Amino acid sequence: MSLQREPAHYFGYVYFRQVKDSSMKRGYFQKSLVLVSRLPFVRLFQALLSLIAPEYFDKLAPCLEAVCNEIDQWPAPVPGQTLNLPVMGVVLQVHVPSRVDRPEHSPPKQCSHENLLPAPVVLTSVHELDLFRCFQPVLTHVQTLWELMLLGEPLVVLAPSPAMSSEMVLALISCLQPLKFCCDYRPYFTIHDSEFKEFTTRTQAPPNVVLGVTNPFFIKTLQHWPHILRVGEPKMSGDLPKQVKLKKPSRLKTLDTKPGLYTTYSAHLHRDKALLKRLLKGLQKKRPWDTQTALLRRHLLELTQSFIIPLEHYMASLMPLQKSITPWKDDFLRSLEHAGPQLTCILKGDWLGLYRRFFKSPHFDGWYRQRHKEMAQKLEALHLEAICEAQNIETWMKDKSEVEVVDLVLKLREKLVQAQGHQLPVKETTLERAQLYIETVVGSLPKDLQAVLCPP
Repeated sequence: MSLQREPAHYFGYVYFRQVKDSSMKRGYFQKSLVLVSRLPFVRLFQALLSLIAPEYFDKLAPCLEAVCNEIDQWPAPVPGQTLNLPVMGVVLQVHVPSRVDRPEHSPPKQCSHENLLPAPVVLTSVHELDLFRCFQPVLTHVQTLWELMLLGEPLVVLAPSPAMSSEMVLALISCLQPLKFCCDYRPYFTIHDSEFKEFTTRTQAPPNVVLGVTNPFFIKTLQHWPHILRVGEPKMSGDLPKQVKLKKPSRLKTLDTKPGLYTTYSAHLHRDKALLKRLLKGLQKKRPWDTQTALLRRHLLELTQSFIIPLEHYMASLMPLQKSITPWKDDFLRSLEHAGPQLTCILKGDWLGLYRRFFKSPHFDGWYRQRHKEMAQKLEALHLEAICEAQNIETWMKDKSEVEVVDLVLKLREKLVQAQGHQLPVKETTLERAQLYIETVVGSLPKDLQAVLCPP
């Protein structure tokens, strides 16, 4: 699941107001309201701030206190549930995504609006951005950008405003779904950030980070970064906005740098011209932007799935023996010939070269660790089920020493604790049988051992 709580970071959602005021030193009254959370619910918290902030700027602390009391009564976000969240006389209705949701399908049907007055404001997603609007100026390079994200390459996004910078960075990291983005990213980075020196130093290679910035000063200080995307002001006309061009980093100047993707990277896969034609046709026919976004999101989802499915199959083939996976193993790379991405994706290109680079990236490491953990848990669950399905535990114990019997008790207890903590995928009946087996085995032991294993 690509959408997860961030244990090491907080997300800051900001509503900024700037009003002309001649009495102020700078000629403007400026104020921000910031919502801080570990949850990456961009759409929900943006909608929430758009309700709260205007009222807060007018009525200040009492308004904020009332809102906090309301939010404090909200239920915890449980994956798969649809929640009604009352705030300031409005009810926001949201669906919390879960692992079983199909990303390519529309969100589940909303709950009945009965007994909800006023009628709820339904958000189609708690986290998904308008991908088409974000990627409009870079549509011709969206697959190159997808490859850069897949490989965990360092990239700087230079945009005209913090909002554009943040949205472009969040759109870029979301294009790998359902693969989890395992690198660091900063939607809006400034010269005041504590990592400023670390990210701008030329004495070491840039870290695997996607940085969003607005200050043109960064063009000079981050000139050594391998990939820089500069986007201009958005144009809301009916035609496809002017596309940024691929340019060599040597063309990177200072303040007058034009919009473009400055990189020496050559894409491994060929561009999907049919997709671009469909999106352009949609613009000309004034197709709803939600539909355009759905087309683009589906394309990126299928691209990621086509890339990852061969690895998933290879990993599954190792399950019985839990062999170690070696990314450059000849049998896996050879398997691509008859069971590679070409089975599910029409795009041509150097898939083999892309896999070789992916194996060196943080995303392969993150994907492998998660799959290895899941495999280990599955094997533990199978072992527990095999023990619990044994015909007669008393028969098994007859020719076993006390040491072996005590060892079984300890191992069963350990697996039971794991399973009860939802770390093992086992049925409730298996847990009940395991508990019964423990009681049976302990009851067969001498009293002194029973006292040690089951202290009062």
